[in-house]
Amino acid sequence: MNVIERFLHYVSFDTQSDADSGATPSTEKQKVLGAELAAELSQLGLQNAHMDEYGYVYAWLPATPGCEGIPCMGLIAHMDTACAAPGANVKPRILRYEGGDIVLNQEKHIIMEAGKFESLSACVGQELIVTDGTTLLGADDKAGIAEIISAIDYLLAHPEIPHGRVAVGFTTDEEVGRGADHFNVEGFGAAVAYTVDGGALGELEYENFNAAGAEVTVHGINIHPGSAKNKMKNALLIAHEFASLLPPAETPAHTEGYEGFYHLSWMKGDETEARLSYIIRDHDRTRFEARKKTMEDIAAYLNGKYGEDTVELALTDQYYNMREQIEPHMYLILKARAAMEACGVQPVEVPIRGGTDGARLSYMGLPCPNLCTGGLNFHSVHEYIPTQALEKMTQVLVKLVTSEI
Repeated sequence: MNVIERFLHYVSFDTQSDADSGATPSTEKQKVLGAELAAELSQLGLQNAHMDEYGYVYAWLPATPGCEGIPCMGLIAHMDTACAAPGANVKPRILRYEGGDIVLNQEKHIIMEAGKFESLSACVGQELIVTDGTTLLGADDKAGIAEIISAIDYLLAHPEIPHGRVAVGFTTDEEVGRGADHFNVEGFGAAVAYTVDGGALGELEYENFNAAGAEVTVHGINIHPGSAKNKMKNALLIAHEFASLLPPAETPAHTEGYEGFYHLSWMKGDETEARLSYIIRDHDRTRFEARKKTMEDIAAYLNGKYGEDTVELALTDQYYNMREQIEPHMYLILKARAAMEACGVQPVEVPIRGGTDGARLSYMGLPCPNLCTGGLNFHSVHEYIPTQALEKMTQVLVKLVTSEI
């Protein structure tokens, strides 16, 4: 199979993870693809290709003769897809894009409008793989898997190309923030690695948000409205007040680049108890800590106003900016730049406004910047990927593994 055929095969597997599940992996269906990938890697001839009890897939491409002393490099992607759009019964199709809007589903009147999706303007004349408008595509991150395996397949078909040992790893549950929880860094055996989990062709990322979750619980007192004067403490109104005290312009809808934010992801409750769930993000560690302090100050202020223990705040750090761990290994970025340029891809270094498995792994002793896959509009029924990007990133990975830089 070539990289396009592989990708189309992998997206036929429904591998959505589930944030509400306490199991590992969070959904058993991820293991169905995992077993398929382990079998494929074994058939290609990789060493010790297997899926472990957590659904992680590992395999190793031996070094070519004379290159055994080169430090092992890892290539990593994740198998799960997000729950932001349906992930079952994906119906991909390939079309040649000549500009304008793309009708994804005539019957349901689902259209990808060129005016709303600026990335399309750079794709005129290319073949695009799109959805039928009812599901996500799964390029995040089955494109990364297809590119990694296709690069390994190419190296196996060309044993004359020298390279060191290459470790391959496919994780579960990245989309719910657990992708590195059970990753066997020591057993993986790589000195350094790259996740292949980014967006537009050329993106090269070694900075990401520092991230925390904030759970706010407001305890109120409910009394019949007819006799509530000076007695009722409406948890819903206090929850609303908490939200109103955060900077209104520091939300995802008003920020970009290196600008951090507070994001209210859900809220629910009644007069007796209300709950708000936030994520806190900032690239700068000092500003990140200040954001958490702002949350604590608001909770303290409201407790002073409405009574002790009215507002309960639970803050949990989730991951940190990988830049701190990558900076001592900047040759990884130089190597990735050179590989892209050698393949005619212009590298563009951008900060990740999110996180990857690589962010966690970098703090687990495996420096791990992130490379693009070429996919666009992730987590959406408008997700697509140019076939050219799949092919180019396969070439980039081959160059990356075999380069002496």
